[in-house]
Amino acid sequence: MTAASPASSGPRRPADAALASLGHAAPAPDPADTSAHTFPDGGTWRTEIPSVEGPEALATVFKEAGRLDVPIHRISQGSGVWMLTDAEITEMVESCAERNAELCLFTGPRGTWDIGAATRSDSGGGGLRARGHDAVAGCVEDALRAVSLGVKCLLVADEGVLWLLNRLRARGELPADTTFKLSALVGPVNPASFAVYEQLGADSINIPSDLTLEHLTEIRRVSRAPMDFYVEAPDDLGGYVRIYDAAELIRRGAPIYLKFGLSKSPGIYPYGAQLRDVALGSARERVRRGRLVLDLLTRLGADGGMSPLGSRLPGPLRRFTADADLPSS
Repeated sequence: MTAASPASSGPRRPADAALASLGHAAPAPDPADTSAHTFPDGGTWRTEIPSVEGPEALATVFKEAGRLDVPIHRISQGSGVWMLTDAEITEMVESCAERNAELCLFTGPRGTWDIGAATRSDSGGGGLRARGHDAVAGCVEDALRAVSLGVKCLLVADEGVLWLLNRLRARGELPADTTFKLSALVGPVNPASFAVYEQLGADSINIPSDLTLEHLTEIRRVSRAPMDFYVEAPDDLGGYVRIYDAAELIRRGAPIYLKFGLSKSPGIYPYGAQLRDVALGSARERVRRGRLVLDLLTRLGADGGMSPLGSRLPGPLRRFTADADLPSS
């Protein structure tokens, strides 16, 4: 599958011709709903395999991707930088570089794992956010360590941490080509909040998989920041399966990362050897889910516009003034 002009083939709806013959044709796509944005390379979509928790799972993903011919633009990990040794991170960086894929590692401590009781309540409390100065410092430490080992993309789940990392990048204390990806567990659900995360420094932004196609269009009217979207979401994010929406997700949401998640699979965060069999089995199945999505796009004539492998930067985005500081107390 190669990159093509977004206009080279128009997305169609599943079973369009068969339903039209029975008098049940879907309305023609409204041109006003089509995103006007692309990645800098001209592509409208990229692929991501999430929850790849270490070198062994990564090797499994690449082996299966080779077998099923699944192109991968980005690999992301969810347990965090602090759950990997320097040697493991280095091995993952080198393996991704060999295959022209971006590696994205999660930053630091988060509220769901520390001693805060509120995250165990029905309300979820502060969720994944960094609780207190020490947790923020841990996230920044993770970021500095990861980039020193060659990681160029960092996953962030706290708006304060995102803002601080953006300021460090602007000051040159993190490389200028470092990118920040907002976690699905804090993803914005409206255009205003999506635009705020872009301004805070996010280079791609997870949005919840229960947003409608109309919601994607609303977001695209205010921001061109890349979206990250679970075509199939893990159960702790709702377990939604949106495979038949893939063509429309691209048309309305471009530029977009199609994330091949997995429902009905046990959680593996924070990952360790006790979860090895689950991690490797789910890694293989995520790639297979990706193949299903790619096959559907091909059948619908909607597989044009994929970014070339190795593409990773988001292009110019809007930011708050990076040298602005938080108000003093």
